[in-house]
Amino acid sequence: MLYIVLSASIHGVEGEQHSSGERVIFLLPSASASQAASGWSATSLRCLNFLGKSSSKSVSQAQAQATEAMAEQAYTIPVFRQRTAEETEEYQRVSKNVGKGLAVIQEELQRMRIATKAQVESLEIQKEVKGMMRKRVDLLEEIPKLPDFLVALRPHTVWEKTPVKLFCTVEGNPRPIVKWYKDGVPVDPLSAPGKYKIENKYGVHSLIVSRCVVSDTAEYSAVATNQHGTATSKAKIIVKRPAGAGESCQLGLVPHLTEIHASKLDVSLLDRFPVSFGVEGNSIRLVCTMVVVPDLPNIPPIAQWYRDDKLLKPSKLVEMSVGGGAASLTLPHLAKDDEGLYTLRIFTKDGTAEHSAYLFVSDAAPSAPGAPGAPMSVKAYDVNSDYVLVAWKPPNTVNEAPITGYFVDRCEAGTDTWVQCNDAPVKICKYPVHGLRVGHSYYFRVRAVNSSGISRPSRKSDKVTALDAAESERLQGTDEGVPSAPGHVVATRNTKSSVFVQWEAPKHLKHLMGYYIDGRVVGAKEWFACNHKPFKHTRFVVHGLIPGETYVFRVQAVNLFGLSEESQESSPIAVEPALGKRAEYATPSAPFGITMLSSDGSSITVAWKSPKHCGGSKVNAYYIDKRDADTLVWKEVNLNAVTERMCTVENLKEGTFYEFRVTAGNMAGVGLPSAASIPMKCEAWTMEEPGPAYDLSFSEVRSHSLVILWRAPIYTGASAVTGYFVDMAKKGSSEFVTLNQEAVSHRYLQVTGLEEGESYVFRVRAVNAHGVGKPSQLSEPVCAKAIPGTKEIVAGVDEETGDVFLSLEACEICETSKFVWSKNYKPIGDCPRVAVTTKGRTSRLTFTNPDKDDLGKYSVIVTDTDGVSGSHTLTEDALNTMLELSYAIRHPIVPLKHGLNYEVLEKGHVRFWLQAVKLSPSVSYRFIVNDKEVTSGEGQKISHDVATGIIQMTVDHFTRANEGTYTVQIHDGKAKTQSSLVLVGDVFKAALKEAEFQRKEHIRKQGPHFSEYLYFTVTEDCTVMLVCKVANVKKESTLHWYKDDEEIVPDTPPNVMSGSCALPLPLFSRKDHGVYKAVLSDDRGKDTSVFDISGKVFDDIINAIAQIAGASASELVLQCTPEGIRLQCYMNYYTEEMKTVWKHKESKIASSEKMRIGGTAEMAWMQICDPSDKEKGHYTMEISDGVKTHTRTFDLSGQAYTDAYEEYLRLKAAAFAEKNRGRVVGGLPDVVTIMEEKSLSLTCTVWGEPTPEVTWFKNEQEVASTEHTRVTFDGGKFASLVINKVTPEDSGKYSINVRNKYGGEFVEITVSVYRHGEKIPEPKLGQPKAAAATPVPPKSPAPPSKTPTPTPSKAQTPAPSMKSPTPASTPISKSPTPTPKSPTPPRSVKSPTPPRFMKSPTPPRK
Repeated sequence: MLYIVLSASIHGVEGEQHSSGERVIFLLPSASASQAASGWSATSLRCLNFLGKSSSKSVSQAQAQATEAMAEQAYTIPVFRQRTAEETEEYQRVSKNVGKGLAVIQEELQRMRIATKAQVESLEIQKEVKGMMRKRVDLLEEIPKLPDFLVALRPHTVWEKTPVKLFCTVEGNPRPIVKWYKDGVPVDPLSAPGKYKIENKYGVHSLIVSRCVVSDTAEYSAVATNQHGTATSKAKIIVKRPAGAGESCQLGLVPHLTEIHASKLDVSLLDRFPVSFGVEGNSIRLVCTMVVVPDLPNIPPIAQWYRDDKLLKPSKLVEMSVGGGAASLTLPHLAKDDEGLYTLRIFTKDGTAEHSAYLFVSDAAPSAPGAPGAPMSVKAYDVNSDYVLVAWKPPNTVNEAPITGYFVDRCEAGTDTWVQCNDAPVKICKYPVHGLRVGHSYYFRVRAVNSSGISRPSRKSDKVTALDAAESERLQGTDEGVPSAPGHVVATRNTKSSVFVQWEAPKHLKHLMGYYIDGRVVGAKEWFACNHKPFKHTRFVVHGLIPGETYVFRVQAVNLFGLSEESQESSPIAVEPALGKRAEYATPSAPFGITMLSSDGSSITVAWKSPKHCGGSKVNAYYIDKRDADTLVWKEVNLNAVTERMCTVENLKEGTFYEFRVTAGNMAGVGLPSAASIPMKCEAWTMEEPGPAYDLSFSEVRSHSLVILWRAPIYTGASAVTGYFVDMAKKGSSEFVTLNQEAVSHRYLQVTGLEEGESYVFRVRAVNAHGVGKPSQLSEPVCAKAIPGTKEIVAGVDEETGDVFLSLEACEICETSKFVWSKNYKPIGDCPRVAVTTKGRTSRLTFTNPDKDDLGKYSVIVTDTDGVSGSHTLTEDALNTMLELSYAIRHPIVPLKHGLNYEVLEKGHVRFWLQAVKLSPSVSYRFIVNDKEVTSGEGQKISHDVATGIIQMTVDHFTRANEGTYTVQIHDGKAKTQSSLVLVGDVFKAALKEAEFQRKEHIRKQGPHFSEYLYFTVTEDCTVMLVCKVANVKKESTLHWYKDDEEIVPDTPPNVMSGSCALPLPLFSRKDHGVYKAVLSDDRGKDTSVFDISGKVFDDIINAIAQIAGASASELVLQCTPEGIRLQCYMNYYTEEMKTVWKHKESKIASSEKMRIGGTAEMAWMQICDPSDKEKGHYTMEISDGVKTHTRTFDLSGQAYTDAYEEYLRLKAAAFAEKNRGRVVGGLPDVVTIMEEKSLSLTCTVWGEPTPEVTWFKNEQEVASTEHTRVTFDGGKFASLVINKVTPEDSGKYSINVRNKYGGEFVEITVSVYRHGEKIPEPKLGQPKAAAATPVPPKSPAPPSKTPTPTPSKAQTPAPSMKSPTPASTPISKSPTPTPKSPTPPRSVKSPTPPRFMKSPTPPRK
């Protein structure tokens, strides 16, 4: 609500300013300041100008009053802008129609402003308090703190008859208690009801003083106290009395302002009118006092009075008033027509406040003794121009003579003369009156007649005008005869002066008007009327009875034809409270939570929640009322009580909104009705999704968990309900969280993870195949906090009987409490499987014959308590444990620690044994094998030990004959037991195999044997060792090694006396595949250990080698060769079986012509053949040992690649030259010895590309071809030097020089010629002994005997370096004469010298 205060100026006709300073408060609901500022228009100004024009005197008075009222600084009056000519003219025109009384209007508006200001200040202070509380630092609750006012009291100045509210906020630990004082005297709200109201909401303490008077001017103080100290806050209230407060207002107020404020008042009912009794002709006043905040004398609350749910209107017979803190209804001239249930309904800002009580009106003294009572409810039907049908209700005759008829009288309006219409009494309660004059108005009345006389006349009917009406109300019911008698009558206790009477409706109603209830004191003869006007329902509370007396009751039905026969009398009942002496606990409290479950267009199914208080007896009846949402008249739905908390209301009008209310009843009577439900529209539900679940309840509420239960929806939709979702939100929050991700099929859910002390609300949504349905009505807030002293269900076994039971001890209970047990949250009821017994606070659920069908979750709820409940899940393991204990109690047994079992001992013996918890010396037992008892004897030994509780049997020789079932039966006092072991099939075979193995092991260990069979280890130099350990050996014991059954003789004989022998396998590779065997023997026997190196074993050995080799691997180094650039890694050992991966730029390299991968025992390498720029980059070698990967890297880029590439080109050129230079391939010896006169042929094969030149030398002189010495070179391949008939002069040092552009070779041969008869000369030192030369024909030179084809010698592995050392080259001389520096070239000198190669040749192509 926004409040805008404007000042205005009033001008005369000539424009002269007469007065200023008037202010007007406009209320703009739900508008922001910006909207209000922008919303002023000419229309708004006209509303302001409507206040009108006044004389200078009244204006001066108003100005003085307004000036005084505006003295408060809280509101500032802005200067109103000047009007335009058009606005001034409009203002003057409207102001002429406004009379005097501006001062009174101003005063009322001021009071309204101040009252509204109090509400605004309340909201502002609450907002300020909440903001300050959020900004404060949260302190630990354990820290004690003195009381301290966060927001202190503020002084107030208010007008008389207006309310004032003092606020303060205080903190402290423990929480302080706040008391209020007025001038040092404690404020007691009970001393002046309705005057003071003390509240404590959200930590804000407030004192409300309603309808202030001048005497309320005082100093008020709030005193906060806890155990650590006291704090006080004070403020003064000044109450002013405005001038002219007693003058009446001659101008009507703005109607809509009064209506708005009347509905915003806070009304609380105090003293309420009770059940009342009156007599015909007298008067009665029903009064209800109340407290109204704010209490504005000119704006009273809106109050409505109802009789039997029919709204009453003020008339001569009904007088109403409201104001001065009370609402009253006066009936100045009572008649039996006034009897009924009177309801006062007052509209408040929170809805309505209601109170109802019954008014009984008894007959006045009869006109003659024994004459009947007066008829009632006289009404005219079928009104016509000269005819009208008059009907009425008959009086109740109790002890009087039966009514014989009725006289109908009429009176023309405007006269006091009554004319009797019928000459003879009419026997039924209707009569057609003829002879009326058209256009004249009439009243009617009726008198009853019996044998004793004529009754007093009834109350006259409403005025009826004789006209030809097109439509008029017609009297229903043409069936003749009185209704049948009502059925069974039941009277129950209610209060100390009332009884609740119920009965069954007659079988034949015949347009029933209602019922008369009669009562009689037991022992008396005369009946008395309990009601004097027909009551429409089948239940009635009879008031005004004498406490302690005993009564019986009867009922009669009434229609137009009279009264039915009396019903049978009820059983006698004594008048006393339903529960002891406290009548307020007799009837149940009102049900609540009415919710709509389904609708088919003509009916609505509703459900509700049980009353929170049952009133001391079981609620066994519910009564439902309905009404059209547009009316206030309630109509009864069910005549017979409904026992379930659900009802389908039939015969509804489709499209109409209805409201419902429910009343609960018990043996004490019917309680108060519930609050009206929300309007529910009667329309057919056609949605495919299910309707709402209902009847949400809680069980097992604990600090961090609870169980929510609900009922299935009545409307299931297009398919069956398949599950439910449960939503939860904190109290006051609209943010719901779905607790289950998958829909649950059962109708309960355990909720966990709650915050202790926090309150929550829940709702449930049903699910079917078409989707999620409507959510249920919100549950009542439930606080996550266990009831003090809460105990859980205990599962146990009775120590005496052995019964399995569940038990709960309730922490609180009352006389009417009952223990309701459920299984899986479905009530158990009378079930033969269980028996429920209750003793005091403890209830026990005993299982008669427990088995798996009894598994599940059991819960119990204690009724008529504050939620005492518990649950226990009975699992199969727990049940089996309790069944075992139960059986043990019922059938005592010898408890066993271990059942019958077996173990295989040395030598293959088998021991069967069991262990009891305790054995007495008198224990007896027997072993049964395959249904035959066995005893100690040959082959088995049976014994026991009382100290350990072990009973055993040892079988010496376990064979196939021992297969079967073994049983031990024990008797120890009264207790007995037995244990069996089935030893057949695979179980027996395993035991037999183990026994035979242990037997063989025993035999084996009698001679030399392996204590540990063969296994492998790898040394640091990557040598694989096959190791075994031996035992029980002597010096004569021997150990032999075999591979694939072929004996291996190691370099060092095995030393068996050391206890360990090993076979080394150096340079391990795939060649070492095979089956290895070690045989240990001597004269006592032998033992064999076999180790198969293949498959996984081989892989494990390779991984072990890789682990050591990878750890020892050097960094990658670069080595150039004529073929390319080689990266190599040195390590302890390398074999190609190791898992080695080369990568280039993270891409795996496969061996190819371009990239060759290989290695030696000392290293692994990767060679890039004919490298190019594509091969630049980062290279990685990875060695995996199955667990870890060893990585080495090399960056072949930049300068490293440039230098390597240049070295490669140089070596490639040198290799090419070496390959194509001139050379002697073979055929020449080193030394030749020949006898003179023989022919010497020196022939060799030469090679070179291009074809080399061949030159022969003797003693460093070139040999020319002559007849004696012939030089030939055939086909560029064969070079020969043939000397015919050698002489001693031909002896000397011969040589051949083979050379082309790439280089050549110089080979020397020493020739010795001896004469005939001389001894063959010995060769020179260092020369091999030469064989005699065999002369050959010159043209067919034979290859020399000692000219092997030269092979390149192996070079040593060079030290790692970036470049290979450049070989020195020998200069090539084309001159046949060698240079003086080398007169004798060395043997086989090559030019240029080829580079040194690796230890391994170039790897073959893969």
